Amino acid sequence: MAQKKEPAKSIRLGRIKLTIWKNQSKKGGTFFSIEIVRSYMEGDKWQHSTTYGRDDLPIVSKATDMAYAWIWSQECSASPEPDEQAIA
Repeated sequence: MAQKKEPAKSIRLGRIKLTIWKNQSKKGGTFFSIEIVRSYMEGDKWQHSTTYGRDDLPIVSKATDMAYAWIWSQECSASPEPDEQAIA
């Protein structure tokens, strides 16, 4: 039985949840993808949607900004430091 893949990072801002997934490319590199869902109550059950209303958009924007910063920091920390001799 295959193991369930864990997200690299989750960001929750109120009803909006952004999940960041780390993936392996066929060439051996890594890349990140995101999934954004909005939670809402229907009766007594929580439901999830990938559609957003006007008032959700600033929160979605903030979550994507936070995801962008986190992914950028992961990619920068994975890169080797440039050779100072090569810069000079």
